[in-house]
Amino acid sequence: MATFMGVARGIGYFIILVLLAGVIGCAFGIVWARQESRRLFTEYNELSKERDHLNYEFGRLELERATKAEINGIEKTARESLGMISPVAANTVVIKR
Repeated sequence: MATFMGVARGIGYFIILVLLAGVIGCAFGIVWARQESRRLFTEYNELSKERDHLNYEFGRLELERATKAEINGIEKTARESLGMISPVAANTVVIKR
């Protein structure tokens, strides 16, 4: 009977050690998950700022493209409909201050 109690006690200690290892493992898993969550949140914020900047830049470039297209359209209409031409270099005067 004494050996049975000794074996039972050994199995009990083994189960406690396994459970303790499981608790410690879960604790490390929680710490890692929280750290990863913080890292991903920071990365998300940085990428959101970059996206906003790129959207702003895209809007600015679209406006610039539309403005240049309008200027080219005006020049094309002036050449075709009104028969206007660009002055030659001999007819151009440069004024310096």
